Amino acid sequence: MIRVKRAKALYYIKRILPFGLIWLVLSWFILLIETMATGHENQRPETDITVTWDIFLFASFAVFVVGLAMGAVEVLWLGKHFKSKGFSRKIFYKTGFYLIFMLIINLVAYPLAASIELNTSLFDGLVLTKLSNYLGSLTFLSTMVSLTFSIFVSLLYAGISEHLGHDVLLNFFSGKYHAPKEESRIFMFVDMQSSTSLAEKLGHQAYFKFLRDYYNQLSDAIIQFRGEVYQYIGDEIVITWEEQKGLKDQNCLHCFLAMKQSLEKKRPYFEKTYGVSPSFRAGLHAGNVTTGEIGALKKEIFFTGDVLNVTARIQKLCKTFNKELIVSGRLATLLSKKGSLTLQALGTMELEGRQEPVSLFSPDFN
Repeated sequence: MIRVKRAKALYYIKRILPFGLIWLVLSWFILLIETMATGHENQRPETDITVTWDIFLFASFAVFVVGLAMGAVEVLWLGKHFKSKGFSRKIFYKTGFYLIFMLIINLVAYPLAASIELNTSLFDGLVLTKLSNYLGSLTFLSTMVSLTFSIFVSLLYAGISEHLGHDVLLNFFSGKYHAPKEESRIFMFVDMQSSTSLAEKLGHQAYFKFLRDYYNQLSDAIIQFRGEVYQYIGDEIVITWEEQKGLKDQNCLHCFLAMKQSLEKKRPYFEKTYGVSPSFRAGLHAGNVTTGEIGALKKEIFFTGDVLNVTARIQKLCKTFNKELIVSGRLATLLSKKGSLTLQALGTMELEGRQEPVSLFSPDFN
């Protein structure tokens, strides 16, 4: 349980932290423009705060915390309530909500900054007078416009991150895969059982909702065991790990087990809502891939290498061996040194397109 909470906390911190950084950088940029425009002079001392180092440090800290607060609200609460809304409607409604939220914070932060500037008590008459002047000034209006811009940029980031994937977006920004690089990775191909008959039975719209619920139910396990979703391909999901992350404490095996347990807990919901509960089979393999950005009209992080073809073929053998999970011999050797789960040999098989046979194993989860 502690490990689950730690993994989720790390995941949410990675998603929330960029909001704080976005707000901090934008505030510095806006301050730089205002400083250049005014020639480093406070031309409206009755409403504007004179920027000193103390004020600058306080403002930077406050803006960073405000950004984190917005990120926390967006990731942990508000974003989930607008999942079914269109992108433009999300931006519109959320901007209105956050403007009210930021107005309240502005009314708290401004008196604090004024008390620091004037070196007096927060409740001193001078502070209250300055706040009153500020609320009826162009400075207040320009501040709200700046906040609106920061909110819009943050929501734009949140929307793009949601659609591309947080790790993929960060990799694009950092340029990690701008030049192709070779990596050692683990791949898991997860394929839903009887998907064709399910789609026919439920109909297109109900089946789409079924798939969405199915994938949502798997997400916590993937987060918990540090996996990354590479692709959704119809009813199939491809999960990947950097090799050491997937091997650590046998994360890739425990991810599979956690996904099965998550679906089992949700079985009553699926049976009540759709009349059937989903199940899946998976193949696991490890090897070297070349990773890089690819695409002219649409960029994405792309993996190429024999390991993906082999993993897909191993997954198809689950039905032949009547197993829920089959692991390649290469990966089984690496996993045997990393945890307590044991693997049973299934023998070797020749895979289509490969000259050398592949040894196969199945984990014992009992």
